[in-house]
Amino acid sequence: MTEGGGGVRAPYEKIAQWLETVPREQLQQRRLEAELFFRRGGITFAVYGDAQGEERIIPYDIVPRVLARAEWEHLARGLEQRVRTLNLYLADVYGAQNAMRAGIVPPDLVWQNPAYRPEMAGIEVPHGVYVHIGGIDVVRVDADDFYVLEDNARTPSGVSYMLEGREISIRLMPELFGQHRVAPIENYANELLSSLRSVAPRNSAADPTVALLTPGQYNSAYYEHSFLADKMGVELVEGRDLLVKDEVVYMRTTEGPKRVDVIYRRVDDEFIDPLTFRPDSGLGVPGLFAAYAAGNVTLANAIGTGAADDKVIYSYIPELIRFYLGEEPILKNVPTWRCREPEALQYVLDHLAELVVKETHGSGGYGMLVGPHASSSEIETFRALLKANPEGYIAQPTLSLSTCPTFVESGIAPRHVDLRPFVLSGSDGVRIVPGGLTRVAMRDGSLVVNSSQGGGLKDTWVIE
Repeated sequence: MTEGGGGVRAPYEKIAQWLETVPREQLQQRRLEAELFFRRGGITFAVYGDAQGEERIIPYDIVPRVLARAEWEHLARGLEQRVRTLNLYLADVYGAQNAMRAGIVPPDLVWQNPAYRPEMAGIEVPHGVYVHIGGIDVVRVDADDFYVLEDNARTPSGVSYMLEGREISIRLMPELFGQHRVAPIENYANELLSSLRSVAPRNSAADPTVALLTPGQYNSAYYEHSFLADKMGVELVEGRDLLVKDEVVYMRTTEGPKRVDVIYRRVDDEFIDPLTFRPDSGLGVPGLFAAYAAGNVTLANAIGTGAADDKVIYSYIPELIRFYLGEEPILKNVPTWRCREPEALQYVLDHLAELVVKETHGSGGYGMLVGPHASSSEIETFRALLKANPEGYIAQPTLSLSTCPTFVESGIAPRHVDLRPFVLSGSDGVRIVPGGLTRVAMRDGSLVVNSSQGGGLKDTWVIE
């Protein structure tokens, strides 16, 4: 919110004035109202293995995170460039493999990646789009630069919290919201539906049928699945609601089978079709992959997109942008040591107390070491893990992430934040609603913003 000299940055001027005039008791009351709104709406998430109970209310901070329009436009250009590259890389990995032939990406990183699906080799996905919905996590380290922290190319979640957070801002802070020209995000569901329809198979009807495939009510993101299906006006289905006949997918309805052209699937690859992947899966649809390979249905995101979003491939994305697009990266990568490389491993082992070490295929803030905040025993445990399996880890410097004013028990205090904008790709181009999901580390000094690790969320305002 403030500049290096202590002055308030222009986008935050009215926020700063508002914080000076609103009593702490009123902020507390609005926070309680926001929590009540979440509870009544069933806006929850689940933490697997949590003995205290499966369903939780995600903490919501009522102080918005603000970006100026010029900042957002720079960020949006970088996001579009990033997602275009991810799509080109996936088409290459499952096709000509030019990046590997050119020595950009080591072949063993592709073949040994557990998210790589050899079944996808040689398959032409509808309209050449693999990552229809991308969630790109970015952080800000200083006033000018955004860094990409992670690419989420499989089934990125959190957009329902982005939309519900905006509704809370409008309801609970109408006077503050009305003082700003905030770019709208309410049309996200329409943009998503348009993108999905645009990638329907070429042999589908003029008005293609879209369905959202969920693992069911016990999935941690089930609320979001039902929320998005409702907002788009499409059917929310489970595997048992679909059937495949003659390599065409149908949905069971009271009027008989109805063809489905596009499936926005929130089921992981290995569970999507028991005839092709895990035979013990009860979540998928037998024969779905055959229908997909035949070009009779579109899956969003495509099967095998995880081959592009692990934390080692992430480190090659700037080089891939230059290789595929002939452009310089607009958004920076966080410097990354690949522990599979002997020199990098030695450096990481010598500087464990200073670095953040992450599992190559980890997520949710699990399986990571934040060196400056770790005990000596935790550091030694990770040292042993690194020596035993260096290929499974990368390391990065501990960034001084930007902070935003956040209402906590002690009052207004700085807390570290990141941002997950959602990038939609269709046959008609890229769409990005202005803003995204700002996640905030509610604990003092914490750099971990994941909801499963105690993080919360904020509304993100892009203002004129």
